[in-house]
Amino acid sequence: MTQYLISFNDEWVPEHTTEELKAKGVASRSVIAEMEDQGVFVFGNGGLDRSCVVGSVVAKDGRPDFTDGPFVESTEHLGGFCVVDVADDEAARYWAGRLAVALDWPQEIHRFPPPRG
Repeated sequence: MTQYLISFNDEWVPEHTTEELKAKGVASRSVIAEMEDQGVFVFGNGGLDRSCVVGSVVAKDGRPDFTDGPFVESTEHLGGFCVVDVADDEAARYWAGRLAVALDWPQEIHRFPPPRG
C-alpha cells in the first residue's frame, strides 16, 4: 500500500453561501465515510484557508526565526486535504475523483515516496 495526499487550494473554490458550504461538507463527508469503510482513509481536514496560517519559520544563524503569517506573499493557500493509503495510482485517482465530483472543485494527487530502509 502507498500513501497519497489528495488536496485542493482555497483559491480554487468559488464563493459559496453558508448553505452551499454545508451541502459540500455533507457530500465530502459521505466520500470520507466510504474511504473509512474501505480502510483507506488515514487523515484529513477540509477547513483550512488563509486565516488559519499561524506562522512561518526559517533557519537563521542556526536558530529558528518565526514570523506571523505566510513566509511569502501568495495567492494560494491549502484549503483542505486527506491522506489515503491505497494499492496504486488508479485507486488514489478514484478517491480524488470522488471528492472532485462531490465538491465540484479540483483536487491534486501526490504520491508519498516509499519509506527508506
